[in-house]
Amino acid sequence: MKIGILGGGQLGRMLIQSALKYDDEFYTLDPASDAPCHNISYFTQGNFNDYDTVLNFGKDKDVVTIEIEHVNADALAELEKQGIRVVPNANIVKTIQQKILQKEFYKTHDIPSPEFQIVWNKDEKIMMPLPFVQKMNTGGYDGKGVQVIRTEDDYQHIWEEASVIESLVDIDKELSVIVARNEKGETNTFPVTEMVADPKLNLLDFNVCPVLLTEDVQSQIEVITEKFLSAVNSPGLFAIELFLDKEGKVWVNETAPRLHNSGHQSQEGNTNSQFEQMYRVVKNLPLADTDAITYSGMLNLVGAEGYDGKVVYEGMEEVLKLPETYIHLYGKTETKPGRKMGHINVLADSREELMEKLVMVKGMVRVIAE
Repeated sequence: MKIGILGGGQLGRMLIQSALKYDDEFYTLDPASDAPCHNISYFTQGNFNDYDTVLNFGKDKDVVTIEIEHVNADALAELEKQGIRVVPNANIVKTIQQKILQKEFYKTHDIPSPEFQIVWNKDEKIMMPLPFVQKMNTGGYDGKGVQVIRTEDDYQHIWEEASVIESLVDIDKELSVIVARNEKGETNTFPVTEMVADPKLNLLDFNVCPVLLTEDVQSQIEVITEKFLSAVNSPGLFAIELFLDKEGKVWVNETAPRLHNSGHQSQEGNTNSQFEQMYRVVKNLPLADTDAITYSGMLNLVGAEGYDGKVVYEGMEEVLKLPETYIHLYGKTETKPGRKMGHINVLADSREELMEKLVMVKGMVRVIAE
C-alpha cells in the first residue's frame, strides 16, 4: 500500500520505523529538506499547508494521514472526494486544528471542557474573570500559542489574533489518554499517562504510566473517551489531554488528531506502541492490545539553553550502560534551545523507582552543540 504522511517530523519517522516490519511504501511531505523522515521514506519537500501541493502529493496514494495537524484540510476533503482514504478524515482535522471549533465540538457533545469565550481580536471585551488562559485559534503547539493572563497588567500582552479565552483550571494532575478507532468502528484505549511539564519551556518533561487514579476519576475518563470516539465519527489515533482539578473533576484540555509525545513510553512500556496502533488504524487492521507491561516513563531530550548548531549528545554513553533504558533520537542534526531532539524511555518495577530513574537520567544527559 502507498501510505502518504503529511509532515516529515519525528512522529512520522517513528511510525515508519515501527511499520518497516510490514510491506508498505511510505511517502512524506515536509517543508524542511532535512526533516527526520527525509532519508527513510519517499520524500517530497513542500508546504503541507498549500492546497495544490497537498492535492498533488496525495492523489496517487492509497491512504493519506498526518503527523501534524496544521495542514491544508480543504485539500484533504478534495482527496476524499476523489476516492483517496484520509485518516483521520478532513472534517475532524479541520475541527481540531482550530481551537474555536474544537471547543464548540466539546460543548456540542457534552464533553467536559473549561468554560470559554471566543474573541476575534484584542479589542473585544473579555468577560472571563482573571486569571484566564488565551489560546490562539490556529497554529499553536508545544506550548506555543498559549498564555496565561493573571493580572490587569497582563492585558497589554493579549494577542491580536482570534482566540479562545478559557477559565484557568486549578490543576492537580495533567493526564493524557490515547484512543484509537479503525474504519470498522473498533476502538481501543491506552492506559492513562501523567504528564509532568517543564515550567520554563512549557514542554512535556516526564511522562509516567500507569497513573494511580480513583475509581471515580477513571470512570470520568472512560465516559469522556466513549463520548469522544462516538462524536468524532472518524478512524484515527487521538491524544486527549486532560486536567484533573483539585476537586477530583476531569476536564478536556485539548485533543491532537495524531500520534503524540505523551504516548512515547508505549514503545517499550506497553504490549504495543502508539506507532503500531496508528499503523493498524491507517491500514484498517484489527487494533492492537495496549496493556501496560510494567511502570514506564519518558523524558524529552531538548536543546540546552545557549547552544545552537550541530548537535552533540553529552552523557549518552553512560545512559547506554543502564538497564531497561531506551534511547530514541529523531535524526535532527541541528539543535537550538528547547528543540525536541529525541527522548529516552525507562522501565521500572514501581512508580518510585521510575521517578528516581527518570530524574537520574535527566541529570546525565545534555543536548549541546559543537
